[in-house]
Amino acid sequence: MPYRKKGRHYALPLGVIALLFALIFGFITVVAQYEHVQNVQQEQAASASSAALAQKQAFIQRLAPYAQTLRVDYGVLPSITLAQAILESDWGTSKLSSDYHNLFGVKASSSQPGQELTTREWVNGQWKTVTARFRVYSDDYASMRDHALLLDNGTSWNTHQYQTVIAASDYQTAARALQTSGYATDPNYASKLIAIIQKYQLNKYDGNK
Repeated sequence: MPYRKKGRHYALPLGVIALLFALIFGFITVVAQYEHVQNVQQEQAASASSAALAQKQAFIQRLAPYAQTLRVDYGVLPSITLAQAILESDWGTSKLSSDYHNLFGVKASSSQPGQELTTREWVNGQWKTVTARFRVYSDDYASMRDHALLLDNGTSWNTHQYQTVIAASDYQTAARALQTSGYATDPNYASKLIAIIQKYQLNKYDGNK
């Protein structure tokens, strides 16, 4: 009869088993904590995004009625007024707009109340930081009215400078007319305005010209 060697079974020491269970439990705990942190961060990001959107909508809704009034008085499309205010003032958060109510980056003449601030302008094919003197207003609505007057009356050296903007019947034509008329030095100024108007559907405030 052949000899059969009996198999041997070796039991793991209790300390090793405990260590394995501890490692597995620790891994599960770390994964759960990571997922929890990720969920909290996502919720916070969503909440912050929602709050930011609400602030932007409040900015639009606060200015839109007066932008429509100015359209009746001076012919400037409300979508253009709103988009320029958003772009130039960064939703009313720039120092120029928050401290001095200048929503449109309008510069001051020597006889007008003004404040010197640095700004970025497109000069000779590149962005440069320059110091300029900007108009100071009593409130945002005074800034909006002065902006409409500027577009309607033009500049002291060219009273017809922005007449193509006033004559435009749609926001895309008006935005391009602003750029070709020399309102801003940014070579992408018109496309930025158009993108803002489309993203926030500002043309709904225009009605029929």
